[in-house]
Amino acid sequence: MHTVLVFIQVKPGCVDQFIHETQLNAANSIKEPGIDRFDVLQDPDDPHQFLLVEVYRNQDAPAKHKETAHYQRWKTEVEDLMAIPRTKHVYRNIFPNNNSIGG
Repeated sequence: MHTVLVFIQVKPGCVDQFIHETQLNAANSIKEPGIDRFDVLQDPDDPHQFLLVEVYRNQDAPAKHKETAHYQRWKTEVEDLMAIPRTKHVYRNIFPNNNSIGG
């Protein structure tokens, strides 16, 4: 599995619109065959801070995700809602994964 953490800071006054657009993207993303999880998290102490946790089944899936209409829409709709450019960090799953004990 292939995990991507996306860190996002949203402009004041734009949180509700960002959440709406991001929920639409996430709901469609989890229907993709290459995506195992797509979590949208909001910092309870700073509601302008978000974290997307995207768990892909293989290393090719993120590129395929970026080709989808729902991702392209999300990218366009939320770009101006962000206070700073989003950043990401890619991780390799250790546990759980397809080779985990008992799985």
